[in-house]
Amino acid sequence: MKSKIMVAVLALCSLQLSAQKMKARDGMVRFFSETPIENIEAVNNQVSSVLVAENGQFAFLVPIKAFVFEKALMQEHFNENYMESGQYPNASFKGNIANIEEIDFTQEGEYEATFTGTMEIHGVQQTISQPVTLLIGENLVTVKAKFMVKASDYEVEIPAAKKDNISNELEVTVNVEYKK
Repeated sequence: MKSKIMVAVLALCSLQLSAQKMKARDGMVRFFSETPIENIEAVNNQVSSVLVAENGQFAFLVPIKAFVFEKALMQEHFNENYMESGQYPNASFKGNIANIEEIDFTQEGEYEATFTGTMEIHGVQQTISQPVTLLIGENLVTVKAKFMVKASDYEVEIPAAKKDNISNELEVTVNVEYKK
């Protein structure tokens, strides 16, 4: 599984030499879940990503074990009981900026865009389309997004006894900075 994802990311990296490929190795993905019992939040700062400005191709790889929780026990349960990170070590996305023709990577400013493609979590692939914001700077391109993900869409099972502790819906925040 991990090798297929890495091959896909490497294939994306090896696209035309003339394309402006931007890479990031320390992007951030955060998820937040609010429940009556307690809130659950985890942050991952080990996200790898590639963005090809010329054609809008985009990919990211998120190592599941790199999510850090406030409580060590939450992190252990997340990896062992829910995400089964030994069997499914990564989450990934591979797709495109749907409206690439509207983005001028040479012009500083803020651009609204839509990323469409395939998200894989827990070994399950789903086609998604999410709005994102691209902040184009002189030497930096920042991609920001915030969207909801349902654990059940990716076959992450939450036992009935834990329904009050763990929400099926998670707010996901993405922030990746690419050097031009």
